[in-house]
Order: sequence, then C-alpha cells, then structure tokens
Amino acid sequence: MNPYQPSRSGVDAPWGAGARSDSRDRFLVRTYNTLFVAILAFAGIEFSLFFSGLAEPIARALLGTSWFLVLGAFMVVGWLATRAAHTAESKVAQYSALAAYVVMEAIIFVPLLFIANRYAPGVISSAGAITIAGFAGLTGIAFWTRKDFSFLGGLIKWGGIVALLLIGGSMIFGFQLGVFFSVAMIGLAGAAILYDTSKILRDFPEDRYVGAALQLFASVALMFWYVLQLLMSLNRR
Repeated sequence: MNPYQPSRSGVDAPWGAGARSDSRDRFLVRTYNTLFVAILAFAGIEFSLFFSGLAEPIARALLGTSWFLVLGAFMVVGWLATRAAHTAESKVAQYSALAAYVVMEAIIFVPLLFIANRYAPGVISSAGAITIAGFAGLTGIAFWTRKDFSFLGGLIKWGGIVALLLIGGSMIFGFQLGVFFSVAMIGLAGAAILYDTSKILRDFPEDRYVGAALQLFASVALMFWYVLQLLMSLNRR
C-alpha cells in the first residue's frame, strides 16, 4: 500500500499529515481563545474593583503590608496554578487553576493601577495599548518566522533571578530601580512571549491549551506591569 497521497500543492505528503495539522490548528485556536478570555476576565475584575470602590482599601492594605509577603504569596499561588494547569487531567481543574491565577494577578495589580489612575490619568489605557501592540508584534514574528526560540529559556531564567534579587535589594536598602530596570524587564517579558509562543507552536501537548494560555497570560501581565511603570516614571519627569 502506498503510504503517500498527493497534497493540494502537488507534493507528496504522508497520510495523516493533514489531520495532525488540523489538530495543531485547533490547539492554537483554543489556546488563544482561552488567553483572550483570561485577559477579558482580568480587565473585568479590575473594572469591578474600581467601580465598586473596593480598589482603594485593597490598595491601601497591600501597600501597608510587607511586599515580600505579597510577592511570596503570589509566587506560591502562581507556581501551584501553573503546575495544576500543566499536570491536571481534569479540564475543570485546569480552568480553575487559570481562574485562580487571573484573580491573583488582578489583586496584585490593584495598588499599581490605583496609583496610576490617581496620579497619571490616561497612562493605564496607553500601557494597555502598547502591551497589546507588543504582544501582537512578537506573536507575529514567532508565527511568521517559525523560528525555534527555545535558546531564550536560559536567558529568561537567569534574568528573572537577577530581577528578583534587584527587587529584593531595593526593598531592603531603599534604592530606586528606575527607568532602565523597567525597560530591561519589558525586554525580558518580550523574550518570554517569543519563548512561550515558540513552545506553543512546536512542543506543547495539544491537550494542554489551558496551561499554554496561562503561560502566555503570565508573560503579557509581566509586560503590562513594566510598561505601566515605565510610563508612570516618564510622566513624573
């Protein structure tokens, strides 16, 4: 039996190649639909908190608490949510992990958004637009080139460790990280988006689209955080 059939382009292709392509396409559509819903949910939670007046007490409570504890709790919840989204067999458990992560991100963003909304009106929408444009551009590069960006994994890991040490040092010793740190972190978030997108195109298991969406959401949130900080710093000058 001939294991090949003519493709639409006239070039022989293995049986099942089209099915695998369709399956990967469905995985990509599900991943980006889930990411879109997660971003909408994040925006909806923030809007609800600010519209209801809950944002101010939450912001004051978090600003009055040790930021080490807040970051520590966030990292633990983030690790647990990511692990559950990547390993849980149940789709309910995977979506629950993503929902928990989105809610945690929304809460930790409240102090920064509260300060930006009060002292730099218009900056939030500008930061959102820049983040969306950056994400779209980097995603387009990854899809267009189909390049393997896995080599960025080591850079992202060590960059993240250095960033955490600098953030910890700034809290302990009271120095300001400044504009250049925000720019560097935006670059790190961009590298994470390229790395995540490359993995999603090449390596991610097709039943783990929730985990893929969570990973992308985390990178987009990181970029938004530091774009917002950068614009606030420039606005004060």
